[in-house]
Amino acid sequence: MKNNPILLCFGTRPEWLKIKPLIKIMDRSEYKLLFTGQHPDLLQNVEVDYKINIHDSDNRLDSIISDCMLQFPKGEFGSVLVQGDTGSAFGCALAAFNRQLKIYYLEAGLRSGNLQHPYPEEGYRQMIARIADVNLAPTQLSANNLIKEKVHGKSYVVGNSVLDNLIDFGDPTYENFVLITLHRRENHYWMDKWFTELNDLAIANPDLEFILPIHPNPMVQKWKHLLTNVKVVDPMEHTDMIYHIKKCRFIISDSGGLQEEGSFFNKKVIVCRTTTERPEGLYTGHLHLCKTPNNLKDLFGKVNNNPYISENCPYGDGDTAIKVLNILRDEKF
Repeated sequence: MKNNPILLCFGTRPEWLKIKPLIKIMDRSEYKLLFTGQHPDLLQNVEVDYKINIHDSDNRLDSIISDCMLQFPKGEFGSVLVQGDTGSAFGCALAAFNRQLKIYYLEAGLRSGNLQHPYPEEGYRQMIARIADVNLAPTQLSANNLIKEKVHGKSYVVGNSVLDNLIDFGDPTYENFVLITLHRRENHYWMDKWFTELNDLAIANPDLEFILPIHPNPMVQKWKHLLTNVKVVDPMEHTDMIYHIKKCRFIISDSGGLQEEGSFFNKKVIVCRTTTERPEGLYTGHLHLCKTPNNLKDLFGKVNNNPYISENCPYGDGDTAIKVLNILRDEKF
C-alpha cells in the first residue's frame, strides 16, 4: 500500500534552503508543500499545494502562530515536517499535534540555554521538540540536548541540510574583505553601537573592504548612515551570498545560518551575540563569541591576524538530505 505524502512546511528563506535539498531527491508524489507566508518572493520559483495568509496585527508573533493553526490544511497527508525555530514552525507543529499527525522536526535540539536569547526562537525550539515524533538533530550535541530533556520522540543525527546546498561551490579562497550581517531582534536596541564599532574598524583597516548586505528591517535601516566607511549593499540572493562567504577573509554576523555556512568553508565567524545555540563551532575554533560591541575591536584583531582554520566543519558534510529521506522512508512517513 502506498504511503500518504508528507506535508513539508516552510515560509522563510532559511526554511526553504533547508528543505530544498530534500525536495530535490524526493518524488513529487511523496510530499505536499505548505507555504506559511513570511517571504512571498519565494513563490516566484516554487509551486506549492497550500498557503497560509498571515494577517496584519499589532502582534505579528501571535498572528503567525494563530493563522498557521487556524488555516492549517486538511489533505491527504499523514505526517508533517517542520524545521527550525519560527513561529510558523511552532504553529504548524501544534496544529499537526492537535490533529494527531506524525511530526518530524528538522534541525532539532539546538539550545542556547536561555529563553530570552534568542527570543522567541529558543522557546519555539523546546516546545516543538516536546511534541515531535521524530527529531532530526544536526549534531550529536544537539541530540544529547534532546536526551537530557527526555523528549518522547525518536532522535537521529543527520547534519544540517543547509550545507547540502554548498557542495558544488568549490574550495574557499581568502580575499581582502570582511563579510558582515547584523539583524537579530536582540541586537536592535544597540545596533547603533555595533555599526559605530564596525565603521571605526573600517577606518582603522583601510587594506580591508567591509561589505554589509543591509537587512530591510527598519530597526536596522535607521542606523545605516553610521556606516560611512562600510560598503552597504542590498540583500543578496543566496548564491551571491555563498560566493561572498567562500571568498571573504572572515565573517562578522549574528546569523545562525552563517555560523554553519561559514564553518563549511572553513571561515572564522565573529558571532555578535551573548550566546550561540551552535556551540560546536566554539570548540573547533570556527566561531568566536562577541557578546557586546565593546569586545569587537579586540576580537577583530585576533581573527584578522589568523583567519585560517584546518578543523572540519562540525555541522555536517553536505549529505543530510539523503539521510533524512532514508529515515522518512524507513518510518513509512
